[in-house]
This record gives sequence, structure tokens and C-alpha cells, in this order.
Amino acid sequence: MMKFLSLLMIVVICACIVLPQISAQKLQDKVTCPSRKSRCFLRSISCPKQCPFTTPKDPKAKSCYINCNSPICKAECRHRKPSCKGIGAACYDPRFIGADGVVFYFHGKRDEHFALVSDTNLQINARFIGHRPAGRAHDYTWIQALGLLFGPHKFSVEATKASTWDNEIDHLKFSFNGTEILDSATSSWKSPDGDVMVERISSANSAVITVYGLVEIGVNVVPITKEDDRVHNYQIPFDIDCFAHLEVQFRFLDLSADVDGVLGRTYRPDYENRAGLGVAMPVVGGYDKYKTTSLFANDCKKCVFSSMKNGDNKWSM
Repeated sequence: MMKFLSLLMIVVICACIVLPQISAQKLQDKVTCPSRKSRCFLRSISCPKQCPFTTPKDPKAKSCYINCNSPICKAECRHRKPSCKGIGAACYDPRFIGADGVVFYFHGKRDEHFALVSDTNLQINARFIGHRPAGRAHDYTWIQALGLLFGPHKFSVEATKASTWDNEIDHLKFSFNGTEILDSATSSWKSPDGDVMVERISSANSAVITVYGLVEIGVNVVPITKEDDRVHNYQIPFDIDCFAHLEVQFRFLDLSADVDGVLGRTYRPDYENRAGLGVAMPVVGGYDKYKTTSLFANDCKKCVFSSMKNGDNKWSM
């Protein structure tokens, strides 16, 4: 009887040691790099214990991802909401942070469209909204919508207009190939082939858009606040419009050496930053080079994306 009890105790102790490890492994996601140009391509790597999930339930928790551009193939932690201080960001009156980490401004013009990124297999345009107070020579502008072209597909995300702002009301609107997707009651959506995914990361106004192998985009919708208006002297007509707009951060996975666009050109291997060093607000030109005729047009002077070339190819990868 004593031998039996001793054996039973050993089994229980072993179970207490092994089962939590097994459970932890089951609760730990793995990530795979989808970029063919990365040395980490298709490697499956376990997430660290500090951020075990790629899509944590807590919107404030860090998520797990793999940085395909890093020479070290390992999973890392990050906040899912876009950072206006990080590389690939486009926020405010559009302030960009290029691939070299340098801040620059591109004001464009209200109610017009500009190519932020134009590559052989990806086009990302932005629609600008704006306001010009009396006596000012130029518009204050913000990004209201993004339009993506890849393969034969079109995808858009936009901030819907709001006369007054309520954090609990969602102002994100999405479409895929001309059809509106993901209403405010739905938390996520995938394209029929699974290569395009949209995930809400809060109850309203924040999401992550993933085009497999090409780009991941974090988006927030925010208004112009009265404090913004006071600091910058926007002179916003708050009784009519609070100018809800997008804050975005891009993570690119498969850009070519020919990439162009307001932001895209900073990812070229031969890019030389001409923004004024030491200038408080370095503004770059290119209005005439990057202007497109619509949210889904690839007709700017510097555009290199071709819908004919992409056709039915798998993002031309």
C-alpha cells in the first residue's frame, strides 16, 4: 500500500510539473515571416512570454510579431496601436517619419489625393481633408482615407465625418473591391483567400490591416481637439466639423528598390534625405509628382504600380 501511495505521489508531482509547461506551450502563439526577401522567410518562431499572443484580448497589452527586416530572426513585442513617433508613421498635419527615422512634413492640398507609396506590387494613396482660415495662403491638411491597390484588388479605410466627437462612436469605414466590410459590431474580417485581414483592437476607432506578405497598417481615427486648435491656430469651425482623420503607421514587408511616393521614397536604398536638417518643421515638396486623380488611381508622375502587370498574380511575389 505504501509503495502504491509513493508511486501515486510521484505521478502527481510529475503532472504538476509537466502539465503547466504543456498548457503554456498551447497558449503561446507562433509567428512566421511572410517576406521572401528576408532571411527569416517562412521560419516559425515562438512568441516570448512577455507577449505570448499575436492578438491579445486586452487592447492595451503588447502583441507578438516578427520583424522581417531584422538580421536576427526572433519574435518581438510591440503595442498594436500606431505610434506617431515610430518609423513609417503618418500623423497630424501630415507629419511623416521615414525609413531613416527622420521627421518631415508634406502638406499637399485639401480634397485631393497623393501617392504615399507606389511600388511594383503595391500602391497606397491618401485623401487629404483640410481647412484654410481667412488670411492664410495654404491649407492645413490631414489624412482622411487610404486607398490600397495590390494584385487585382482595391482596399480602403477612411475616417467618417463627425460634427462632434464621441470616443465611444466608431468612425472607421472599410471596403474591399468596392464592397463595404466590417461593421462596427464585428471585431475582425478576412478576405475569401485569407490574405487580407482587418482586426479591431479597441471597441472603436482603432484597427490593424494586414495584406499578407506586403504591408501591415495600424490606424486610429482622432479629431482635431480644441487644444490642437489653440496651439496651432487652426481656427476650426467646431459647430460644423471636428475634422476626424487618420493616424497611421506602416510596416512594409516586400518593398523593391524602385519604390516611390511621399513616404515610400525614404525606403529606397539610394535615398538621400533633402529635408532641412536642424529645421523645426522640414517640409518636402512633390505636390506635382505624387498627386493622383482619385483614391485608387496610380497615375501620378512618380507612380510605378501597374494594375496590368499585377493582374491575377499573387501580389507579383
